[in-house]
Amino acid sequence: MKKQILDILKINCRLSAEEIAVMLATTPEKVEEAINDLEGQDVIVSYNALIDWEKIDHEIVTAYIEVRVTPQRGQGYDKVAERIYQYPQVVACSLISGGFDLFVIVEGKTMKEVALFVAEKLAPIDSVLSCSTHFVLKKYKANGVIFNKKLKDDREAVVL
Repeated sequence: MKKQILDILKINCRLSAEEIAVMLATTPEKVEEAINDLEGQDVIVSYNALIDWEKIDHEIVTAYIEVRVTPQRGQGYDKVAERIYQYPQVVACSLISGGFDLFVIVEGKTMKEVALFVAEKLAPIDSVLSCSTHFVLKKYKANGVIFNKKLKDDREAVVL
């Protein structure tokens, strides 16, 4: 049941225990107990809203940065990743496979602000060998949600 609750919360974390209970044919008390259990075990670590910033008057620049690093002796990539994710501009930081070691998502008010963060904070870190920065120009889908979904018009055109 816990996996089913997680699947439901991943899609809509605003559903009540009562609504989830109906979906799973169980009681709200069992749902609340399972959710409390998952939160206590740090399986559920946060509840977030997915926001389409383009629809309000709030400019935000997002950059995806691939970072090549030298792992620290005895600590691997963890120590350098911890140093990077402590910056408030860093939204996400992941160890990845392939040509780079870390994938970092950074947000700022302007492209210049993000570029200065990379040049002045990220690149100078001793373990960082190189960075490849990619600015997001438009988001089409995030966390399984499609942005600016166009309604399909199945009506036939009438020619007069």
